[in-house]
Amino acid sequence: MNKPGPHRGRRPGSPDTRAAILDVARRRFLEDGYHAVTLRSVAAGAGVDLALISYYFGSKKGLFGAALALGANPAELLAQVVEEGDLATFPERVVRQVVAVWDDPVTGPPLIAMLKTAVDDDSLGALVKEAVEREIVDRIAGLVPGRDAGYRAAAFVTVVAGLITTRYLLRLEPVASMAVDDVVRFVSPQLRQALRGPGRAARDARSAQRS
Repeated sequence: MNKPGPHRGRRPGSPDTRAAILDVARRRFLEDGYHAVTLRSVAAGAGVDLALISYYFGSKKGLFGAALALGANPAELLAQVVEEGDLATFPERVVRQVVAVWDDPVTGPPLIAMLKTAVDDDSLGALVKEAVEREIVDRIAGLVPGRDAGYRAAAFVTVVAGLITTRYLLRLEPVASMAVDDVVRFVSPQLRQALRGPGRAARDARSAQRS
């Protein structure tokens, strides 16, 4: 009787499969950048079926967050906020989500650590930059009508980044110790103005002067 030969084909699911996928994804993201990496290429590199990546991580955004060991993925959180309400309340909901996640003792520290590392590590910094541009700025730009949507979306993200930097990296007071409602009250108007853009602001100012 012939002995069975070595197993060929894709590696089936096992306790080590998820770790193998993450190892490949982390390396590919850092080497090739966010846009160039596909779920299919990660599956091929890890020797697993493509369906297993979807099973474990759901999407490319989910895989990216897991590869960087993030308890909460900003891109996925943004998608959730977009689905939960209309554009009129979007700024307030974004601020509440950001503060909730970054204040949380479980999800906050990995995000802060990633941000600090991205400042010093050019490879990680470039990867985070590309992911933010494609999964957050582009997503917000698709929500706002009119011209210069990309500029307004980038301005929106700039305000959010300023909040994160002052509250969690610099620990600037009184921002660092503000209650959530106060953060929403002071920051959301700036986000709403960013979505409107400077042209709208100038027209509003002229209208106020004439009235």
